[in-house]
Amino acid sequence: MKRYTLNKSAVLIAIFLTVGLIYWIRLFQLQIIDDYASEAQNNTIRNKVQYPGRGLILDRNGEIIVYNEPVYDLMVIPGQVAVDETDWNLLADLLELDSAGVRERYAKARAYSRYAQSVFERQISKEVYGRLQEYLYLFPGFDVQSRTLRRYPKPIAAHVLGDVGEVSEEEIKRNPHYQPGDYIGKSGLEKFYEEELRGKKGVKVVMVDVRNREKGSYKEGAMDSLPIPGEKLYTTLDAGLQEYAEWLMQGKRGSIVAVEPATGEVLALVSAPGYDPNLMVGRVRSRNYNMLLTDPQKPLFNRALMAYYPPGSIFKLPQALIGLQEGVIRAGTGFPCDKSLVGCHNHADALSVSEGVRNSCNPYFYQVFRRIIMQGKDPNRFIDSRLGLEQWNEYIKSFGLGTRLDIDLSDVKAGYIPDAAYFDRYYGRNQWAFSTIYSLSIGQGEISLIPLQMVNLAAIMANRGYYVTPHLVRAIGEDQRPPEMDLSPRVPPIDRKHFDPVVEGMYGAVHLPGGTARRAYIDSIVVCGKTGTSQNPHGKDHAVFIGFAPKDNPQIAVSVFLENSGFGGIWAAPTASLLIEKYLTGKVQRKWLEEQVHDFTIFTYDENGRIIGPPAH
Repeated sequence: MKRYTLNKSAVLIAIFLTVGLIYWIRLFQLQIIDDYASEAQNNTIRNKVQYPGRGLILDRNGEIIVYNEPVYDLMVIPGQVAVDETDWNLLADLLELDSAGVRERYAKARAYSRYAQSVFERQISKEVYGRLQEYLYLFPGFDVQSRTLRRYPKPIAAHVLGDVGEVSEEEIKRNPHYQPGDYIGKSGLEKFYEEELRGKKGVKVVMVDVRNREKGSYKEGAMDSLPIPGEKLYTTLDAGLQEYAEWLMQGKRGSIVAVEPATGEVLALVSAPGYDPNLMVGRVRSRNYNMLLTDPQKPLFNRALMAYYPPGSIFKLPQALIGLQEGVIRAGTGFPCDKSLVGCHNHADALSVSEGVRNSCNPYFYQVFRRIIMQGKDPNRFIDSRLGLEQWNEYIKSFGLGTRLDIDLSDVKAGYIPDAAYFDRYYGRNQWAFSTIYSLSIGQGEISLIPLQMVNLAAIMANRGYYVTPHLVRAIGEDQRPPEMDLSPRVPPIDRKHFDPVVEGMYGAVHLPGGTARRAYIDSIVVCGKTGTSQNPHGKDHAVFIGFAPKDNPQIAVSVFLENSGFGGIWAAPTASLLIEKYLTGKVQRKWLEEQVHDFTIFTYDENGRIIGPPAH
């Protein structure tokens, strides 16, 4: 019995020893042998990310407006760097940096990871890369990786195209597609169409020798994957028209927007002052961004999509249409120019809607708005005004005013159209009536629009009753598929017949005596337009013009907004006519007018209306 017990104990001890030996051998393999194998592999095999080129961006005629230029990032694996043997001064000279700078970069990379590859110096030029290649074998742990930067053959459309920058930590957290050192669209079309433009990264597995020189593909490229370039964007922009519009706006503040009325395709979108998009590329991007951000003229601010302005007299167009639809006026309704109601310039009494539009008569549209608001639906004038304003608000918003137009850009504002709730908060419920809000009749008071909405109103007039959401991309990719947008016509609840007398008034404003938009006249083109003066409490008033051409089968609708330039007929109307002439004929015959508009500059005003200059750039 005792002998059996001893044998059993010996067997158990042997089992425990055997199991322990197995675990020890495995632990040795994991901690020593595999580590050495892994280190050996890291010394001979390297994964190189292959960045795809971002998709090209073209204008409506196939002209390239954004392309890619190769640059190089110097990468480092700190654990492979022979720190004491590295000639940091030579590396600094090759990179055109100071010695302390390269050591700081190395310390930052080491703090990030000793074994993971990270960017040491980004966006090295072709010239620097050429010099570095000759000496790279002296710097174990360093490697060069190619990528591309955006370039712009014409310095135009910065607010539309946007820019590309290094991905932030927050963006990496939101989207696992990105890794530190990747680039992402930061604004404009680059941001809105990021997924289409960015492409897909590839990997190239290469062998390197002890001197950090590539010896060829690993396993003959069996482990490689090719990058897939981003897709092309075929935009609606006319590069020539965009360039011309920006040239006209030099020295001014404001906006020009032009669209093709039937399709909603944006032909030109200008915010002035602007900037050269090449400033926001490469190693100088951060410095230039800060420079533009602190510029008192605010060139980064996209006035076409974000600036709130009182529309002034261009707002009389929907007022006339609503009055006709509601039946409170007819095409032949006339009103005297009674300046005791509201101020106006001198002209003959308007005997019809067309004449009211042509002369831009303020008292005329005071009466129109009064009839829209106070229709006798309730004997209490406060309640009657409230009911009328609520219905009016619905009409106005059906024109895309006071609502966000879903153009394919971010940060688009909705403008503002007041409703009954607004005046309740301001004056108290049943404490306001038409006499409180009559300034809305002529596009002043609490109304604010953005220039994009102004050109959309011009498109509605051109189409005689509908609009297509303005957009900047007409096709994506080699198959030229349409963007995923709702481009179905949007129709305000106005009968088609009511547009005729209002359009006749826009025709008369340009072509007939007494018209406020006579400076928009072009000999060979029938232009229809409407001027406006946007009141500015901080200085000289702003000038507004919207219009379209030709009158029949319109091909272009335009809005021009010029800050601090006074009456809309003086400078905004001729600016629009030059743009129309350029687009429809391909050239401008009226060189004298072109010179006047281009050379006209708008001074900067302080909040008290004093000129503080210099002219806006």
